[in-house]
Amino acid sequence: MINRLRKQINEYFIGKEEVVDNVLICLLACGHVLLEDVPGVGKTTLAKTLAGSIDCSFGRIQFTPDTLPSDVVGVSVYNLKTREFEYKEGAVMAEIVLADEINRTSPKTQASLLEAMAEGCVTVDGKRHPLPNPFMVIATQNPIEFLGTYPLPEAQMDRFMMRLSIGYPGAEEEIAMAKKFMAGKTSETMSSVVKEGDILAMREAVNAVHVSDAVLQYIREIIALTREEERFVLGASPRATLFLLSAARARAFLEGRDFVKPDDVKATAVNVLHHRLVLTSEARIRKEDTDRILQAILLKARIPKE
Repeated sequence: MINRLRKQINEYFIGKEEVVDNVLICLLACGHVLLEDVPGVGKTTLAKTLAGSIDCSFGRIQFTPDTLPSDVVGVSVYNLKTREFEYKEGAVMAEIVLADEINRTSPKTQASLLEAMAEGCVTVDGKRHPLPNPFMVIATQNPIEFLGTYPLPEAQMDRFMMRLSIGYPGAEEEIAMAKKFMAGKTSETMSSVVKEGDILAMREAVNAVHVSDAVLQYIREIIALTREEERFVLGASPRATLFLLSAARARAFLEGRDFVKPDDVKATAVNVLHHRLVLTSEARIRKEDTDRILQAILLKARIPKE
């Protein structure tokens, strides 16, 4: 099933197999993903392609400065016939939710996603409404624009399992993409290859992937080193530990194994951790790079021998 899903997405989203695998890791590990890159590289297309490959509901929220929290989570409306308030679902009530340009809306509206992402439900007028299962948020933002944008606070960034950058395609991939476009082969014409029940079954299989005590200690050492690093104001949180563990298990599953190797941890660590770490003022002045510091930490951490 996972190979079918991989093949279908890569058929329509060309030349970015590593990005696709990381998005699938987030899907299987019950995580959410933040796609951060310049306009036009396919952030929205990737989200729509993933949703189209799965037989499930898809919701899109196009964030603007005047988007209200009720547009996201829903609102209670008074019914004159029944003389009772009825809950009208918001855009978040879907299995795959695309939060497009999330940094264009106000912090209050951004915060309306926090409960949904963390607990799988929303609260409207004191009543909790469960979200569909499976549930995943794919948010996009443009990092080069500042006018009329609201940077995501650390508390909300920490809710995303991974922050990914797509980048420009290679020459051959871009030509292949243009040919598919001329042939009318777009994400709107694709068909689903797995069902929502298949995703739930694969998530159960990921939860059964074995993690040894030595690998757990390896993950803990990486997290501890981020907290000891002098160039970081803020180290990785305990939630980061759990997300790194879940991502490593999902990657092992993608590779066809029922146990986690240190390589799985190393392959997912940077994408899981880099958006949770805050550089000091001195490090920013020196133009230090968070990813390079993380790579040095991975080399420093002791790899288990067993």
